[in-house]
Amino acid sequence: MKTLMLGNEAVARGLYEAGCSFVSSYPGTPSTEITESVATYKEVYAEWAPNEKVAMESAFGACLAGKRSFCAMKHVGLNVAADPLFTIAYTGVNAGMIIGVADDAGMHSSQNEQDSRHYAKASKIPMLEPSDSSEALEYTKLAYELSEKFDTPVFIKMCTRVSHSQSIVELGERVEYSKTYEKNPQKYIMMPGNAKRRHPIVEERTGLLAQWAETASINRVEAGKDTKIGIITSSTSYQYVKEVCGDKYPVLKLGMIWPMPTKKILDFAKSVETLVIVEELDSFIESHCRDLGLECIGKDKFPCIDEFSQNLIAEKLGEVVQTGIKLDAVIPQRPPVMCAGCPHRGLFYTLAKNKVTAFGDIGCYTLGAVPPLGALDTTICMGASISGMHGFVKADGGKTEKIAAVIGDSTFMHSGMTGLVNMAYNESCGTVIIVDNSITGMTGHQQNPTTGYNLKGDPCTKIDLESFCRAIGIKRVRVVDPYDLAQCDEAIKEETSVNEPSVIISRRPCALLKYVKHNKPIISDADKCVGCKVCMKIGCPAISIVDNKARIDNTLCTGCGVCAQLCKFGALKGAKED
Repeated sequence: MKTLMLGNEAVARGLYEAGCSFVSSYPGTPSTEITESVATYKEVYAEWAPNEKVAMESAFGACLAGKRSFCAMKHVGLNVAADPLFTIAYTGVNAGMIIGVADDAGMHSSQNEQDSRHYAKASKIPMLEPSDSSEALEYTKLAYELSEKFDTPVFIKMCTRVSHSQSIVELGERVEYSKTYEKNPQKYIMMPGNAKRRHPIVEERTGLLAQWAETASINRVEAGKDTKIGIITSSTSYQYVKEVCGDKYPVLKLGMIWPMPTKKILDFAKSVETLVIVEELDSFIESHCRDLGLECIGKDKFPCIDEFSQNLIAEKLGEVVQTGIKLDAVIPQRPPVMCAGCPHRGLFYTLAKNKVTAFGDIGCYTLGAVPPLGALDTTICMGASISGMHGFVKADGGKTEKIAAVIGDSTFMHSGMTGLVNMAYNESCGTVIIVDNSITGMTGHQQNPTTGYNLKGDPCTKIDLESFCRAIGIKRVRVVDPYDLAQCDEAIKEETSVNEPSVIISRRPCALLKYVKHNKPIISDADKCVGCKVCMKIGCPAISIVDNKARIDNTLCTGCGVCAQLCKFGALKGAKED
């Protein structure tokens, strides 16, 4: 049967058909839907892990037990999992293990552009790179075969466009797989003596994989009419090349991006006059070709910044897009903004009003950095807010007045806990604000250890944030409602003025959760509005100024009442007051 699937859904289907039994991941755009989709197959155990390191270690444990396993993450999540990654490359696997990583060229939902292909080369782990949903399914099944044949974990590298684009896939049946675990300390215990014996095995394996790549069908040459130019490409760049050029130029399409073939590339280069490398972000394929002594056109023409498009490929190749449409010229920019009724808004308004130096973190609340709130001073990575604040305070002689770190409930579980432990252990000062919106919001409402529900929505152990913070030595812990500006203001003033570590838990569920019941929209009274625009300081998309008067969009307003608390003239009020 054939059907349309997102690339991420196709990976999940490939996992199911290949007999995968265990999946552990941490949600991260654009990888999230792989795990959400595979969780719908009752034959596969699937879970959200607290972070990517735990997910990868859990997947390794499952493969050691003899079950095919998988873990998924976005590109920056692979940084978190790098510690186990480089060592399981040495141990190899028992049953097959796949590591799914999704890059985000263009930074649609990320703090950097990072090319995960470098991790494959550095860790000496093979990487397959599908260019559409059909290949995503096919390559996932192939990855398990390679994993077990060559005794190695295998990367499946996705990207935003492949992950979130639909194309036709052909469904197959599930084939169960299981293998017996046998104790083997020399293979799996990576103390120095054993690791030294494993390293030569890894190098030999890379050579064998490179030989396999020479004849693998996923590395294919597509003939072209004009051999003046020959293009080597992969992933979504391949799709752009084919849309622009059709079959005009010969193309070497690489499905295995590491290790790459040598003879196949050299033979292809001999068959064309000019070799062109089309790849997003870094010069990964180009560097390999230059190492082979080939002259080629690559990053001297195609940028290493942002994602590609058909227009860019056409421009750089001197071609014209057949439709003649310049998509880039007609798509308006839409800056990100917190949703109407977002529980973070009142808190960030209060931080900005009190001129607090605020260390930010990764999540919806990162949007507290943009105007008109402008409440954050820095955002680096998951968990960095608490650690960064600690370093700032210690370096500044222990001064803590008006200094805070902001972190979400899911991110706190991911990697913020250790930062708070560090504060308690090293007797630091500063205020940690955990913005607890009862969900992992930015990536699409996934459960986390503080919500009381697992990936499948079943009730499970719920981590009590207040008890945890007190258990590690934080004495000052208080909970506030971010919709209550006076309460937030009092808490922030008090906690940022004490000379000891403290925690404020700003607790209210995400306004977009289905179970959240909202008040009626705020009523705006034009006769009472004086046009002072104070209500605009919170940056709520439900508020606009029309004819110098505040107007409420009833289709967006959730009746949170934050704006009404700001209005000194009674022009904005809740329905209860009417």
